[in-house]
Amino acid sequence: MDKVLSRPVLKGTLRRLSRGLYDYPRKDPDLGNLSPTVDAIAKALKGRDRIRLQPSVGYAANLLGLSEQVPIKIVFLTDGPARRVQFGKQVIILKHTTPRSMTTAGRVSGLVIQALRHIGMKNVDDAMVFRLRKKLSEEDKAKLIKDIRHAPAWIAAIMRQLAEPKVA
Repeated sequence: MDKVLSRPVLKGTLRRLSRGLYDYPRKDPDLGNLSPTVDAIAKALKGRDRIRLQPSVGYAANLLGLSEQVPIKIVFLTDGPARRVQFGKQVIILKHTTPRSMTTAGRVSGLVIQALRHIGMKNVDDAMVFRLRKKLSEEDKAKLIKDIRHAPAWIAAIMRQLAEPKVA
């Protein structure tokens, strides 16, 4: 299979990101070949390796808009083996974690739990809760209530705040 895929790689119609992981390069008229997004690579890894991935604390906070800092090394928690995936200058680190940490993997509640862990109990204020409440849809808020039992007590209290109906 590697030999079959090597021909389009040599032509430039296919790009090898890592062993067994390929993509069709997107081209920009001014910038040339664009790098694949982290989410696209994570999705490909999930499909190829049949693993679950959960964005880790710093990346989750960035995805929800609670932190402006973009991590250089993106970390995902996984139920699969720990390893590093590098493509170009971008590095994705997969950290093996406990099954308990993966119960909400791939759901908005998992993202919220990881982001709040990053921020810390003492640093969460009303403005942050308000921003997060605006960002989440009603469907997301309903999912938070369903998964509240998987969160630590202090995060569960914030999740209840996020899911309660808006008071005018």
